[in-house]
Amino acid sequence: MCQGHIESVTFVPADRTAEFSAIVAEDDAGRPGTPGQRRPPRLRIVWLGRRRVPGIEAGAEIRVEGMLARGKDMPTIFNPRYEILSRQENE
Repeated sequence: MCQGHIESVTFVPADRTAEFSAIVAEDDAGRPGTPGQRRPPRLRIVWLGRRRVPGIEAGAEIRVEGMLARGKDMPTIFNPRYEILSRQENE
């Protein structure tokens, strides 16, 4: 299980297979700092067969759970179970 905020989302063109993905930065409040670590751990979450997932947008605070796979550049969870904890209001 991972909890954090969504840094970014990626939409694929209409001519490609439906896929919606987001990058989650793990919240590390209260966790001791790791020397030399510049940014919190990140995780890619991917929904296959979907072009959009309601509530999944940059800035949202979420909790995700699922089978972790090794991606080429970061760990990835495909079709995760998720819970939206909060959303940033547009200013």
